[in-house]
Amino acid sequence: MSCILNIETSTDVCSIAVSKDGACVFERVDHSGPNHAVKLGVYVDEALAFVDSHLMTLDAVAVSSGPGSYTGLRIGVSMAKGVCYGRGIKLLGVPTLRLLAVPVLLTKEIEDDALLCPMLDARRMEVYAQILDRSLKEVRPVMADVVDENTYKEFLDKHPVYFFGNGAAKCMPVINHKNARLIKGIEPLAKNMFPLSERLFFDEQFEDVAYFVPFYLKDFVAKPSKKLL
Repeated sequence: MSCILNIETSTDVCSIAVSKDGACVFERVDHSGPNHAVKLGVYVDEALAFVDSHLMTLDAVAVSSGPGSYTGLRIGVSMAKGVCYGRGIKLLGVPTLRLLAVPVLLTKEIEDDALLCPMLDARRMEVYAQILDRSLKEVRPVMADVVDENTYKEFLDKHPVYFFGNGAAKCMPVINHKNARLIKGIEPLAKNMFPLSERLFFDEQFEDVAYFVPFYLKDFVAKPSKKLL
């Protein structure tokens, strides 16, 4: 039994959702961004008012922990910390690239041996990507990739690999492999955080509210192969 406020601000989309025992009971989404500084506070106030008016007890706040845009993550994490301090509740950090994989697993039929490659766009042919299996176990850590025909070849030669996220479409002509699959329209949304935030809550994998910081895209520039998640 849990009630969690989920906050997602890692890209231009701003979204929040309240989960009650794994079900969505409240949601707000803005696609016109980046408007996080304007929209997020209003959405969180509405969510907290909904929770209180329905006599729910908020147990935790989950926030997307990156990688993602500096401004978006900073605003999201600051808001999450404020709610945690104000209500004396726990903080959960949900990795953004794993979050991107959730709607793929819930809505798409993929092969048993398939791998997932969520991607966030950077400049030119650069993306920030991770390789996961169908259980969301990490096969390759988050890296800043300059994509060419060989970047994911070791995985593509052995498995179907599904590419998705806002960095995926531009890479497909370059990757050009028979095992490469593109899934369009996948974006990080708070309503898809539920399976991950619920698991973190029940496993008691809480973050330190005072010292928690997200992983910003800029953190990959100096050390592009650093394992962050």
